[in-house]
Amino acid sequence: MPRRPAPIATSMALVRDVGTTLRGRDLAAVAAGLTYFAALGVVPWLLLAVWGAALLTSPETVGAYLADLRLLVPPEMGARPVYDALVRAGLDLGAWGALVTVLPATFYGEGLRRACLRLSPRRDRFTGWRARLSLLPLVLVVPVLALGVFAGAPLLADLARTGGFLATAGWVVVAFHLSFVALGVVLAWGFRVVAPGGPGWRATLLGAFGTGAVLAGFLQGFLLFLALPIDLGIPFGGLDVVGAAVAIALWMFVLHVLLLTGWAATDALDRRLRSVRVAEPPVPETAAVAVGAGR
Repeated sequence: MPRRPAPIATSMALVRDVGTTLRGRDLAAVAAGLTYFAALGVVPWLLLAVWGAALLTSPETVGAYLADLRLLVPPEMGARPVYDALVRAGLDLGAWGALVTVLPATFYGEGLRRACLRLSPRRDRFTGWRARLSLLPLVLVVPVLALGVFAGAPLLADLARTGGFLATAGWVVVAFHLSFVALGVVLAWGFRVVAPGGPGWRATLLGAFGTGAVLAGFLQGFLLFLALPIDLGIPFGGLDVVGAAVAIALWMFVLHVLLLTGWAATDALDRRLRSVRVAEPPVPETAAVAVGAGR
């Protein structure tokens, strides 16, 4: 029986495979392109999440949850008025508004598939339409996941009101795990169905939830960034709106660098798992008969 490679050796081989995928592909440029598609799709997805969660329960319930979550939004950079406007727009979206919002939301799927094809070129037809249509089932899933995150708002708000090191660490841990689960489910669909290649479920789940953990921690860092007393308009002649837009775009760019690296790791892990299955020798017929006779 062939010896299985040690975990450390397997991990190093996987890192080399990811490096091979990304080498010479200009990951920064690809992530910037995906960030453009995200600029078209992120706000529509947030609106659909709020509206869909309110449809599953009631606007009053979701409004109360989001009022509690508001406490976690640092006020230093003026993010709370933007948050309030987003919540109002989501709750007032309506069925017709939600239907129209689906169109720009699906652009994110197109951006993800095109970005992955640039990192790992392969034959693909109807890339844009295939990616956008494959993202549509998430319109039904995202509100459910969002409601699960919103339901944790009372606990998060209580911890935020308590203050202190332990309470702060507590709401960070709870927020991390809530966002980790939601992101993992969405990324699993994105890596398995929307992105090219269609990795097996084992690689998909490991890669998606591993990437989700990294992104969940990254989002906690974004909240910390919002709490810094920085005037974002200084580099742009005092135009705070421009500074805020550039800062958000920069954070989204870094997020997509991490996301695409996670997809490359998932793709490399899937190839390695498939090669291991192919390399495993079949059980000899005589051995199989002997095992059967010994039962």
